[in-house]
Amino acid sequence: MVETIENMILIKAKKCGRGSIFFVSDFVSYGNRNAVNKALERLTEKGLMLRAARGIYCYPKIEKVYGLGPVPPSLEDIAGAMAKRDGAKIAPTGLYAQYQLGLTQQIPMNVVYLTNGVSRTINIGEGKSIKFKHSSPRYFAIRSQLALLLTTALKDWKVENLTEEQISIIKTKLNENPRLQVADLKLMTSKVRELIISLYE
Repeated sequence: MVETIENMILIKAKKCGRGSIFFVSDFVSYGNRNAVNKALERLTEKGLMLRAARGIYCYPKIEKVYGLGPVPPSLEDIAGAMAKRDGAKIAPTGLYAQYQLGLTQQIPMNVVYLTNGVSRTINIGEGKSIKFKHSSPRYFAIRSQLALLLTTALKDWKVENLTEEQISIIKTKLNENPRLQVADLKLMTSKVRELIISLYE
């Protein structure tokens, strides 16, 4: 029996596991792009796949406790999958980086990542988007993930405006990690570097 494109897509999705994100290009060996798009549309209509954005699909996890059904991928998961596909490095910046550090409880609808790849904006729907901004290589020379996150979170934020609670959160994060390398500190802006050094003392 000849496998249909739908079946071949579903087999691959199941092998990769729930929560896996796919691009149309992942399935072009199964048929021409138009046929693959049609197959993905049918799988989406059946609830077997979710369309995350144009050309981006997910084999969704299923929430069973509350009966909510298929769970869409997070913006972070989509951004990570795109970076992996493109062989690019990314780092959250601005409000989203601040949220990841716990400095704010506000979850942005539009997340921004610095990248060493191509600048682009991906519209997710419901007013959400992921923006990739091509940035200086110096950010990606920072080895420590915490140091990078602190740098991108605070680069557009006046350090003197940090509240005592926010400073306490940063200090806790630093205490949970080994002392940051001198090479990483040198790549930070002077104000952020001075703050980090003072919190280690």
